[in-house]
Amino acid sequence: MAEPLLVATDLVVAYPSRRRVLWRAPPPAPILKGIDITVDRGETVGIVGESGSGKTTLGRVLLGLLKPLSGAVTFDGKPLMRDERRLRPLRRRMQMIFQDPMSSLNPRHTVGRILAGPARLHGLAADRKAAAVLVADVLGQVGLPVATVARYPHELSGGQRQRVGIARAAILKPDFVVADEIVSGLDVSTQAQVLQMLRDLRQEMGLALAFISHDLAVVRSMCDRVYVMRDGAVVEEGECGKLFAAPKAAYTRELIDAIPLPVRDPGWLKGS
Repeated sequence: MAEPLLVATDLVVAYPSRRRVLWRAPPPAPILKGIDITVDRGETVGIVGESGSGKTTLGRVLLGLLKPLSGAVTFDGKPLMRDERRLRPLRRRMQMIFQDPMSSLNPRHTVGRILAGPARLHGLAADRKAAAVLVADVLGQVGLPVATVARYPHELSGGQRQRVGIARAAILKPDFVVADEIVSGLDVSTQAQVLQMLRDLRQEMGLALAFISHDLAVVRSMCDRVYVMRDGAVVEEGECGKLFAAPKAAYTRELIDAIPLPVRDPGWLKGS
């Protein structure tokens, strides 16, 4: 059996408290409390839980954007080093799609520059002409016209900006992507378009995906396995369909009862 692409063991993250007691800073407040998670090659793993459960923090640790207090993350058999210089060769292969594309896209740069910059930085394009070809190709993959290269983020709709965010990750041809609440601010029809496009990219590129969401219906449609988080810990993990059909943890049952899983139209996501 092939080794998982990504393995995280006993991850602990704690942030210093801003409050002081008797002129002393209290011990750091734990955010992640000994998390274990694996992601296989080409697999989509859902990470769900209420706000404040630690989902986004976990996603950042998995990419090496945030250093854990203890624990380890291994990507393709290589430990994610605390040394940025040693981590740099893996950066192209590990990407993130952010919840709010407007805040993650440079408002002073055109879409063409936003997409071409990473491609040239990581050596995927030798010059501007080669970068322009890559940009045109990836815009086609995410369903945006080539003319989008001359536009700025504020000139695009929310759905178009999210497609640019996905294109920025996809242009680097990564192996692993963390998608953090990427459709939470979009209407249902735009959600379906973005999710179907992401699913197509996953199949074309063989992507492994960590899909962070509070929307259980979306997770059920998109994911192979799911981790349920509460207060910085995993309370349940399993194959998506089985877990939602027969949850074992009381908290998972509470989540499903609080946010009932709607019956989607059969064509909401092709192939779901």
